[in-house]
Amino acid sequence: MSVVTDTFSETALLSITKKGGSNVEYRAIIENFEITGGEKGFDSIAMISGARRKKFNPQEDIEVSIDAYTTEVGTNAGSSGKGFFNLIHSDESTTGQPISIPVDRERNEYQIVVLWTDDTSQTSATDAVTSGKKAKRIIMKNGHFTMNEESFTDKVSKCTITFKCPPFDSSGNANITYESTDGTAALSAVSAYS
Repeated sequence: MSVVTDTFSETALLSITKKGGSNVEYRAIIENFEITGGEKGFDSIAMISGARRKKFNPQEDIEVSIDAYTTEVGTNAGSSGKGFFNLIHSDESTTGQPISIPVDRERNEYQIVVLWTDDTSQTSATDAVTSGKKAKRIIMKNGHFTMNEESFTDKVSKCTITFKCPPFDSSGNANITYESTDGTAALSAVSAYS
């Protein structure tokens, strides 16, 4: 991975894990991604005196948009991601070729972990980063893949995948965690997603 001065640039690691499953690494087919949402907004209510009262709004969901170049419709085996339709439609009966993923009504939960680091030996966003290496990580769990849009507008097969994650689970525990280290301490591995 390339670190110029004090920025993380050019490369990142992105791991996707189905709840109770194993990490699948997708960085080889991803062009870019964007993480948006999560606003902790409020409304301002005007009083007749000219004063203002704040009314806090619930935190918004986080959304991840991923642009990728795939040559397969899904990942039927292994730890290298090849496609995304199996993240939306959960049929896992296909273990060989050809891959066939029918539309279904399943809503499986997933975790996305993104890692930027100057440690070039890293192979997964969920792995520990040793002391002496800088890293920044975002963990988003208990979310769902909601869309996979396919396009051929530039005469190349490209897809845009959308993942949506609420900031909290049904018990009020955080679904999203932000981590970093300046290199003076190790960054622990991400716990198994179960």
